[in-house]
Parts: sequence; C-alpha cells; structure tokens
Amino acid sequence: MPIWKSLLSRPDAILALILLGAVVLAGVLAPLIFPGGPWRMVARPFIAPFTDMGHPLGTDALGRDLAVALIYGARTSLEIGLVSTCAAVLFGTAIGGIAGFFGGRVDSLLMRSTEMFQTVPSFALAILLVAIYSPSLLSIMAAIAVVSWPPVARLARAEFLSMRRREFVQAALLSGQSNLRVAWSQILPNVLSPLIVMAALMISMAILFESALSFVGLGDPQVVSWGYLISAGRGVMARSWWLTFLPGFSIMLTIVSISILGDAIGDSQDPHFERKETE
Repeated sequence: MPIWKSLLSRPDAILALILLGAVVLAGVLAPLIFPGGPWRMVARPFIAPFTDMGHPLGTDALGRDLAVALIYGARTSLEIGLVSTCAAVLFGTAIGGIAGFFGGRVDSLLMRSTEMFQTVPSFALAILLVAIYSPSLLSIMAAIAVVSWPPVARLARAEFLSMRRREFVQAALLSGQSNLRVAWSQILPNVLSPLIVMAALMISMAILFESALSFVGLGDPQVVSWGYLISAGRGVMARSWWLTFLPGFSIMLTIVSISILGDAIGDSQDPHFERKETE
C-alpha cells in the first residue's frame, strides 16, 4: 500500500503529520520570524504564560521570550536528529549490507566489530565522546551517530542476507553484473522500507539523546535546544514550572508524532494491512 494512503487512513497519523509539519516549518522559518534570535532580553524575568500577550509563553530568568527559544530549539533539535540519523543509517547500512551480501569471514568480522560497540552503554559512550571532543553541535551529532549505527547494521545485514538468496538476485549475478551493481540496484531498493521505519524512530532517540546530554551539561552552549532549555530551567522549577514543562512537552509531542508516522509507514509496507483495513 502506498505510504500516503496508509497515512490518510489513520486520523492519528494525520494529526501527527500536522503537528510535525508545524514544528519543522517553525524551525526552518525561525530566523525569518524572529531575526533577533533567542538570546535577546525583551521583558522582565519570570513572566508566566498567558499573562502577557506580547510574550504568550512567558519569559525565563533573564527576561528572554520562551516562545522564541522554543522555536529556535526546534530548529536545533531537529537538525541534530536528522543529521545524526542520516549518518548512522548510511554507515550502518554500508556495514550491514557488506556483511550480509558477502557472508563468511567478512560477515563474522564486521558483526563482531558491531557487537563491540553494543557492549558499551550507548549514553555512557555518547557522554565520553562529547566530553573528549568538547560540546558542540558537530561533536554531539557525531557521538549520537556513533552510538546509533549498530542496530541499523544488524537490520541491514539480516535484510541483505535474506535478499542475497532470492532468485532474481542470483539471476543478476549469473548474468555478469558486478556485486556492487547487484547490491545497489537489486537488493538495496527492496530493503529500504524497514530502514526508513527504523530511521524515523532513530530521529526520536537522537532528540532524546541530545536533550539528555544538554541536561547533564554537555550541550552546545552557543545554540538553544530543547534540552538546553530544560537544563537552564531546572534550577527555578519550583517557581517557574513553564521553563521546563514547555520544552519537555515539545519534545514529547515531537517524539510521539514521529513514532506514529513511523508506525504508519510500517503499516504501509505490511502486505496484510489493506486486507485488515477492509475487514
């Protein structure tokens, strides 16, 4: 079933698409909507939400507009999620694809190397990498990609291993096509669906990773992210609940929306989905 049909058949997927689209659009247009940036002090500190229509979501301890910070935070968090996920998926697919296509000693060597990364707790490894290379957007994205690629490699390996035995792949190899061409043109298009579903869920995990790193003081101090806002507001949580609640709520809405869309994309690739819907 086409992806668009699966999305339109589910009201929750439509709502998730609208919410996620609004978050992405706000993040992309942030410099145009608020050219002054999120660091400007525009009013008195600790204005509560909905008490000043000039600053509908309130202000922080320095009088900065929280709504502006949330929009810029969306830009940063989504950028980290997308870039780190793309890097992890590309590297993991390459490693898993080579292992599954060639098998034998190549498979054993690459999978043992993958398991070495999985023996170390992901968050602990991410903290170590960011601390070594100093907190910055680049180091955070690189650290998240490093700890995220092993599951992609295992999935890609399983899919390539299964497709390698298919008759049309064997026929392409017997016709004289190179291994690279067969893997690229015959196998990869048929294994993209599960990889896309996994990538959608990995974006959510990347946003959570960045938030956790910022919460422990390893975020990039030069940019605003949702994790940074939660970390900055935790010291005054008792008197200014909105400084932590609103960024946390934004993270929750975004992650739930991505998860619903990933589930809908997975349903679109289910051969029994259309039959179940008609029943």
